[in-house]
Amino acid sequence: MPPLSDPERSQCYLNALANWRYDGFIVFMKDAVRWLRAELPSYSLREFGRLLYEHVGANGCSCVDEQVETREGWRDRHQFHHDVRMPVAGRLIYFETRLIYRHPDDPDDPIIQVVNAHDA
Repeated sequence: MPPLSDPERSQCYLNALANWRYDGFIVFMKDAVRWLRAELPSYSLREFGRLLYEHVGANGCSCVDEQVETREGWRDRHQFHHDVRMPVAGRLIYFETRLIYRHPDDPDDPIIQVVNAHDA
C-alpha cells in the first residue's frame, strides 16, 4: 500500500494529530468508538488520539497508507482514506481515517475522522 507522501496532505495530517489535546481535531466516528470501547475500554478516545500522534510523529507519514477511495457512497465525498496500523496494549490495531481540510496553511484547519478501528 502506498504511503502518504504528498507534502500538503502529510503536513495537514500531522497538524490535525498535533492538536490531539483539543476537541474537534481527531473525531472518532460511531463504528470506531463502538469497537474501541468494547475491545480496549481502559483507553479514552483522547488517549487514542495521543497514541496516533506519537506513532505518526515518531514514524513520519510513511507509516500512514494512502488509499484512493473507490467505495460506492464514499468516493464522491472523499478522494482518499488513510490507514494507520500501530501497536496498542500488545495488539496491532488498524485505524481507518479520513483527512478533511480546506486551508492547508492553517495548522488549526485540518481534522481527522477515525471511521473504523479493529485488529489488524
